[in-house]
Order: sequence, then structure tokens, then C-alpha cells
Amino acid sequence: MKINSITAITAEFPDKLRHIPTPPQELFYRGELPDPALKSVAIVGTRKPTRYGTEVTLDLSRKLAERGVVIISGLALGVDALAHQGALKGQGMTVAVLAGGVDDPSPRTNALLAEEILKSGGGIVSEYPAGVIPYKDQFLARNRLVAGLADAVIVTEASLRSGTANTVMHALEQGREVYAVPGPITSPMSAGCNHMIAQGATPITSVDEFVEQFMPRAGVQQEIFAYTDQEKIIIDLLTSGVRDGDELHAKSQLDAGSYGQTITMLELRGAIKPLGANQWGL
Repeated sequence: MKINSITAITAEFPDKLRHIPTPPQELFYRGELPDPALKSVAIVGTRKPTRYGTEVTLDLSRKLAERGVVIISGLALGVDALAHQGALKGQGMTVAVLAGGVDDPSPRTNALLAEEILKSGGGIVSEYPAGVIPYKDQFLARNRLVAGLADAVIVTEASLRSGTANTVMHALEQGREVYAVPGPITSPMSAGCNHMIAQGATPITSVDEFVEQFMPRAGVQQEIFAYTDQEKIIIDLLTSGVRDGDELHAKSQLDAGSYGQTITMLELRGAIKPLGANQWGL
């Protein structure tokens, strides 16, 4: 069993983790770390998903993986395991972040899943050395790495008192976009997601539409014409991957009036579309 270790000062250390509050000083891993050139998403949620949560998690993780998105999760029972399984079905890369040593992945019931992740070219990562047994506080600390390795965090199903809220808290602190899958208002297992949406999380109401917005198919998108220099600036920024409205405004170097008018005209023409939470897409 080969266990690799890297410190924060080495070139291989994930750049996403360098800039989070309380970054790890060292990482231990088996397999591969996420490719920094690829987009990554953390999918998290309840350990006791309903049939609805199971179907959504598997479908979402599989389709994202098929587009080349790296799926990050924590190997726990429930949504975590489903997220890894969906990524494997999509023949994509998935990385499990542990709260203990990578030499003995827990829970033991997911030991075979951990091996499948490694065989598929994925990875198992921890800030704790081999032999460390996971305890409650370590799971909470681990959640910041789950969010930190991702470009966005998706909660597919969670109760109101779910521990998933801790991961979401870290995601917000790190400036990551948070998405949640809405569910029936009569379902206790959707109460957490519905509450997150009420608090500002972007709802995912269609798996296919979300996947297309987050990771469009290469070569499918039609050419979008810019009628003004200002429109060209915005379209070029969106094409390069910038989605956040504040970042768009700053990088465009347009004054507030010109920026607002340009965004409005592009939206009216259908050249760009709002994704929610001041996010924009082509």
C-alpha cells in the first residue's frame, strides 16, 4: 500500500486548499489528487437518503462525471457513497476525503467502494497520517476540505438538523457556490435543502439543465454575436468560465451603468441567462 504525503509548500499541493481558512499543512493520499485543470463538485447530504434522494444523487453525479467533472465527497454512508458510485458509473474521477488515516478507510462497509475509487484512477485523501482513527471533531474538520477541494457544493438531500450544514458553512466561508435540490415540503429529509434554498442556496430543479449550465458540452454551444464592444467583453469573460456577477463586473472594467445595461441587453436577447444567486451563463 503506497501512501503519498505532500506539504503546503510543495508544488503538487492542491491550490484550492492553499487559500481556505485554516488550510491543512500536510495531506496524505492514495491514488490521485484532483486534476487542477478539471472542474470539481462536492456532493453531500444525509446518511439515510430516501428513494428520491438516491435517484437524484446517482443521476447528478453520473452525468457530471460523464462531462469530466471531478466528484468530491466523504465516503460516508448515504449520499456520500452514492456520489462516489454515480461518478464511477459515469466513468469519471472521484475523490474521497477522510476524517482518519487513508490506510484504513471508514466506514468499513464502504471499504470495497474505496478500492473501486482507487482502481478507477481516483483518490483517497486525508490531513491525518496512517493509523489515525476518526473521531467526531475530525469529521467536522474534514468537511472544510470536502468543500475546499471543490468549485461548488451540492446538497442533494438533508434534514433540517443534518450535519451537512457544517459543510455548507465551510463552503460559504470559502466563497464556494452552494446548490441544493428542493424536495417535498412534507418530507423531513428535504427540510434541510428547502431551508438552504430559502436562505439563498441556488436550487437545482433539473439535473440535465444544471449539468448543461455547469459543464456545457464541447462544441455544442452556438456562436453568440456581440453587438457592442461591451457585450464582447462580457461574452468573452463568460466563455472563459467566469460566472459570478461581481467578478464579471470587476474583470470587465466597465462602469456600473454600462455593465448593468450590457447585462440587461444580453439577457433580453437570450444571449446570456441568469443561473441564480448573481451567477450568469451563456
